[in-house]
Amino acid sequence: MKEKIFNYTIVNSYAPTEISDDEEKDGFVYALGRAHDISPRNDIKIVVGDFNVQVGKEAVRFPTVHNYSLHSLTNDNGSRLIQFAVSRNMIIRSTLHPRKDIHKITGRSPDGVTFNQTDHLLIDRRH
Repeated sequence: MKEKIFNYTIVNSYAPTEISDDEEKDGFVYALGRAHDISPRNDIKIVVGDFNVQVGKEAVRFPTVHNYSLHSLTNDNGSRLIQFAVSRNMIIRSTLHPRKDIHKITGRSPDGVTFNQTDHLLIDRRH
């Protein structure tokens, strides 16, 4: 999107599930990185989508993930997303501000008991 002051590049994605094989997950992260890298350098880059991740509140991940995630621990897909964000100097914006847990839920399992925050928004750290 071209605007008066800034141009935006928005990448929408749908990631493989946690039970997918590592080759498929690596291919997704590679394609996501490729889409990010081919966008113009000065654009504000926003990556959104259903990443099928659980991003935890671990203190070591604080520069990229903040304290307001729904989950306590990070799963394998979450680690891959965080690694992608760190390598591209991005933050996971959907964990930045406090909200009630009910507003963080983006997915519910068929049993009606398990709730997840799998949809996230990443943006360049400088913005």
